[in-house]
Amino acid sequence: MLEIKDLHVHYGAIHALKGISLTVDDGELVSLIGANGAGKTTTLHTISGLLSASSGEVLLDGENIQKIPANTIIQKGMAHVPEGRHVFARMTVEENLRMGAYIIRDQKQIADGLEKVYGHFPRLKERRRQMAGTLSGGEQQMLATGRALMTDPKILLMDEPSMGLSPILVKEIFSIIQTLHESGITILLVEQNAKMALGVSDRAYVLETGKISMEGSAAELAADDRVRKAYLGA
Repeated sequence: MLEIKDLHVHYGAIHALKGISLTVDDGELVSLIGANGAGKTTTLHTISGLLSASSGEVLLDGENIQKIPANTIIQKGMAHVPEGRHVFARMTVEENLRMGAYIIRDQKQIADGLEKVYGHFPRLKERRRQMAGTLSGGEQQMLATGRALMTDPKILLMDEPSMGLSPILVKEIFSIIQTLHESGITILLVEQNAKMALGVSDRAYVLETGKISMEGSAAELAADDRVRKAYLGA
């Protein structure tokens, strides 16, 4: 479904991504793990069209989307849950979700999307008239994820969903991610919490200073001594 080929990204003189390649097949949950500053968020921003690559290809269902505007990429079936959640604090939960469906004109489709999201996140339905800025961090993460799901995407990009959350909420968010995966949603997950990410993923890549240093099944990487020492605290 998603294929990245020899992707290079520069910030001025800084070579942020140095020829990375990765794939996400239909129905997979693939994680990209690595330390802060490794280039994980840059990777997602480039895939979703928020950043331009210096060279390389981003293929979605075989089509090179590298030169396509971000709003058009959404229409092709990709949704991005950003780092830091970025909910609209002065809008209600339901207004936030409707913002996620801004490309949809069919009101029945929007209503169906809302019901589907509320099915995944019953807490959001309970708080649908509450201002998003008054939600807890975990609830805001649910809202950001639900907003992305409103377009019924082929693939969901998730950037650091556990950031800033308590250990209990981290477990809850990863349980939700696993449930979304089991429902058939294809996910590319960027996450510093390698233990939790590898626990729910099919496959994973390790990104270090802009390069893919390791790849394999989640189980293989979780058992690898290099990964255990660098990312799992073993």
